[in-house]
Amino acid sequence: MPAAGDVLKRVVLGRALRSDRQAEQELPKRLALPVYASDPLSSVAYATQEMVVVLTLGGLAYLYLTPWLAAGVVVLLTAVVLSYRQLVHAYPTGGGDYEVATKNLGRRPGMVVASALLVDYVLTVAVSVSAGVDNIVSAFTDLADVRIPLALGFVAFLTAMNLRGVRESGRVFAVPTYGFLLAIGTMVLLGLYRAATGDPPRAESAGYQLDAETSGLVGLALVFFVLRAFAAGCTALTGVEAIANGVPAFRRPKSRNAATTLALMGLAALSMFSGITALALITDVRYVEDPVQQIVGFGEDDVQRSVIAQIAASVFGGGSVGFYLVLAMTAAILILAANTAFNGFPQLGSILAQDRLLPRQLHTRGDRLVFSNGILLLAGFAGLLIAVFDANVTNLIQLYLVGVFTSFTFGQAGMVRHWNRVLRSGGLTAARRRSVHKSRAINA
Repeated sequence: MPAAGDVLKRVVLGRALRSDRQAEQELPKRLALPVYASDPLSSVAYATQEMVVVLTLGGLAYLYLTPWLAAGVVVLLTAVVLSYRQLVHAYPTGGGDYEVATKNLGRRPGMVVASALLVDYVLTVAVSVSAGVDNIVSAFTDLADVRIPLALGFVAFLTAMNLRGVRESGRVFAVPTYGFLLAIGTMVLLGLYRAATGDPPRAESAGYQLDAETSGLVGLALVFFVLRAFAAGCTALTGVEAIANGVPAFRRPKSRNAATTLALMGLAALSMFSGITALALITDVRYVEDPVQQIVGFGEDDVQRSVIAQIAASVFGGGSVGFYLVLAMTAAILILAANTAFNGFPQLGSILAQDRLLPRQLHTRGDRLVFSNGILLLAGFAGLLIAVFDANVTNLIQLYLVGVFTSFTFGQAGMVRHWNRVLRSGGLTAARRRSVHKSRAINA
């Protein structure tokens, strides 16, 4: 008779899989998109909002900068996606920015990137889950007292699903991800159609008068103010690197499928970010960091709804099915965005363990052919951060951005050196042939 622990393990994790069934756990593109792209896709839910928050510190006069800053974010995101498409072909082993930095810049820069990515993955779980819980608590205020247990419960759920295997977790997360794409896409198209036909939607905050904390910015102060707003909008770039770190989990041909998934993710993220920003301008959304202090006449008991909620209410009508569907899908995708880290962290941890930079246990697969130790380590650190910072997104987001841009900077610098070396050593065509042969060997 099996022990109680074995029964519980089988219920939570499922039956153990034989090692020769590893190929069955590899992901087709339709499942890889929700598994690896939920983080960058979900970030569009707050990227525009974060940009508006910074601009309104200077008053309504600076909101005219929104489309220009959004255009800059679009250009940067496009460049990063195109660069990562090259990266997954040139370095298809799943090391991502860490492998690029190590091979092109040296061991120490590679270790800096690895450290930044690991910290970023932990913060992705903490921030995404906390942001999702914020949306839930906003809808059901009675849950405010159980914010931390609720967030920890979601981390436990994500841990269990990933311990069962990446293919099964992909099936679970596919519905909310594609539901979010459909809900936001419908909202954007309907809002733009109404604007084009002479019936533009108007946000509930459009008439707010703001008390600016900063005014009359000139010279260097204005430059830093604009750069701060641009950096806030660049939260739309978070998570783009996860696909490059997860190439080995893709179905063959791995590199080509990873590159295609990157392109689909980039197209979806760019479309939604541009659409949400356009509707924020059309509806005259106002969103501030401290509404009581910054909005004239805003009371202590008043509630400031998110930019997504205000746009949805103006397009579909407050209390409508469309309004609640958008909010439900947004909350779901924010929580499930943490799944990107649950796939990226264990994969990177395995590579670092193989390079003897982390304990070798992180390179060992569990009964379900996933890196169980890495998943559990990630869940433990994320849960600790949630508990220490009271599941407060504001307290977590600053650390989050540092890790993101550190890995981007070193990774892209490494790719520049990679292509410079290629051009000096015999040309691009020969390098591409070597890359193809390397990819074929890995895919086989």
